[in-house]
Amino acid sequence: MDAGGPTGAGHAAAAGPTRAGRRALAYAVLLCLAGAGLAVFAATRTWAVELTTRAAPLPSAQVTRSGGDLLPWLPALALVGLAGAGAVLASRGIGRRLVGGLLVLVGVGVAAGGAEGGFGADPGEVRVAWPLLCVLGGLLVAGAGVVTAVRGPRWPAMGARYERAGAGPAESSLVADGGRVDGRRTAAAWDALDRGEDPTVS
Repeated sequence: MDAGGPTGAGHAAAAGPTRAGRRALAYAVLLCLAGAGLAVFAATRTWAVELTTRAAPLPSAQVTRSGGDLLPWLPALALVGLAGAGAVLASRGIGRRLVGGLLVLVGVGVAAGGAEGGFGADPGEVRVAWPLLCVLGGLLVAGAGVVTAVRGPRWPAMGARYERAGAGPAESSLVADGGRVDGRRTAAAWDALDRGEDPTVS
């Protein structure tokens, strides 16, 4: 059959949305990874420097605190965001929508933690650059979660095969429910062909 005929056009039309879905999925995963990774890194940096005055002639003592020291739950929550990127890839349908909702909550929590740690203390003692990066990372994770919750169910699942549109009778008989090729049916069809039988005739 001519590749430019109806069948070829159907395949091209079906492949277009699939490619777009895979591209959107990749962008959401990368956005989540970037945001969560940025938050994890920022949470391990020095956020606050505390000076303690001691009796003379002892010099003042300096104590540095990272974001994790100020908010112990913050790095753990950012790590949940990293794991969420893998969950977006592994899930599908309603499950992926739920993962997207969870990422929104995680991202908002990380951003709120960065704001609290950076601006809830005396500005003179806090290095605001790292808390701001943590806020940015949380917002990126939340953004990835919103996109995943809204559009994720339409994206292809990890390892899903292309389902050919307009398959003929011979192809339809070899495809199981859900668009996946059934290995047993394929083997049975080849055995039938070896015997000189037509596997498409029921």
